[in-house]
Amino acid sequence: MRNRVCLDIGRFFFKNAISFNALRSPFFSMCRSIGSYGRGLEPPSMHELRTWILREELRTTENVVEEIKRTWPQTSVSIISDGWKDIRQRNLINFLVNNPSGTIFLKSVNVSEYIKDAKLIFKLLDEVVEEVGEHLIVQVITDNASNYKATGDPLMEKRKHLYWTPCAAHCIDLMLERIRDLPQHKNALLKARKVANYIYNHS
Repeated sequence: MRNRVCLDIGRFFFKNAISFNALRSPFFSMCRSIGSYGRGLEPPSMHELRTWILREELRTTENVVEEIKRTWPQTSVSIISDGWKDIRQRNLINFLVNNPSGTIFLKSVNVSEYIKDAKLIFKLLDEVVEEVGEHLIVQVITDNASNYKATGDPLMEKRKHLYWTPCAAHCIDLMLERIRDLPQHKNALLKARKVANYIYNHS
């Protein structure tokens, strides 16, 4: 009986191209809920998934967010800006709020029209600080691009309570790029890339 159930679960994963890592999700405990219900469970329909089930999950998520927000005055927070490009090559910035209780997605802004304009980026960061509350913020973290670096000092000048912090991961990326381009490393890396490509193409 168990083998039959496992095969059905596996087939669902295979046919829908679901990553095996999904099994590690704490929410895979739905299997226990199904088992507890017993025989005769009618699975949710597409209509149910996109209506009342989605609304209930949204309400649960909102409650979790509110619980985290209630801890902000005790711990203070960091604002994290994450710049990226979508498949339409639009420049977007995701704003996240982080503290020891968790990270909350605040909003995403399309900055394609002014990504290189430091003054407008400063205005955007300043608005985010105002939205969250300057008194709650310890630092604003951005990458090290020139447009962000140009906003750091003005932001700290206006908002005396917080610090601008360059992203450590981005700093390391830039350092590794510089190391990669050094003559003593460049040739070795080119050879390593050829070996990797050979192995990849012949395996």
